[in-house]
Amino acid sequence: MIGRRIAAVVVGITAATVLSVPASAGAPFPTEFALPTGFLPEGIAIGDRPVAYFGSRADGDIFRVNLATGEGEVISQGPGPGNPTVGIKVDQRGRLFAAGGGAGSARVVDTRSGAILVSYQLVTPVPGANNTFINDVVLTPDAAYFTDSRSAVLFRLPLGRHGTLPAAAEPITLGGDWAPGADGVAPSANGIARTPDGRALIVVASNLGKLFRVEPATGVATLIDLGGETVVNGDGLLLSGHTLYVVQNRLNTVAVIRLDRRGTAGTVTQRITDTRFDVPTTVAAFGNRLYLPNARFGIASPEAATYNAVAIARP
Repeated sequence: MIGRRIAAVVVGITAATVLSVPASAGAPFPTEFALPTGFLPEGIAIGDRPVAYFGSRADGDIFRVNLATGEGEVISQGPGPGNPTVGIKVDQRGRLFAAGGGAGSARVVDTRSGAILVSYQLVTPVPGANNTFINDVVLTPDAAYFTDSRSAVLFRLPLGRHGTLPAAAEPITLGGDWAPGADGVAPSANGIARTPDGRALIVVASNLGKLFRVEPATGVATLIDLGGETVVNGDGLLLSGHTLYVVQNRLNTVAVIRLDRRGTAGTVTQRITDTRFDVPTTVAAFGNRLYLPNARFGIASPEAATYNAVAIARP
């Protein structure tokens, strides 16, 4: 995959497979587009422009797609096998913040040049121990926060004036309700988002199907009351106003949750499925649609498999 630059194949452009867009946006955007063979997509990030970025679990490559045409290319070569790109977010300065999975790392990539601006070793992997998996990231006005699915720790990259990147990350130990239950099973952090009021963070424990509100200054976590509902296999999170979208990857479902302002309680208003879902992992929005990459976990010969991303109407 190193050095590969390709054009993504636009799939199924028919009246049945496009979503309406504002008249000012021109022709309808495709609702399916191909990603490179063997890419192993995981994260997706979309900023203010109709451009999506995808990260590769295979070698950390970054693939950029024009949402209006479906055409795409690799814009940044990853560090190589064993150094995946998992969750990603893009800021207004054209920088992509990427979680490095089992490599225990985080990277910041310039979306214009494709250069890796800074790499951070958040955790030193221990061979055979599976002691870290830096899974996802959320951006706030003054920091980037990363989850680690293998430990009760968040990692904070404090941003200086004009978004200056720090020399190192700060660990934040999770406490409060973030603890093993009576059965001894500890929460496993995956997706992360901000609360509607912007004062705290929301982290999903995918193995338990629970959402937690986390105080970023202290790491104290409080279970979010979902009225008895769960979000098992919760992966990527997307907050829009008071609406939280939770991708339940292996269930091929997106849970739509209406949160209160502080993010202490929420109501599952609907669950979205689509016949085109094939283990979607994360979600990003543009206009009146949601975009999700199909990770296709568990398929045979993933390095030779085909992959795509799909768009659905945004409720």
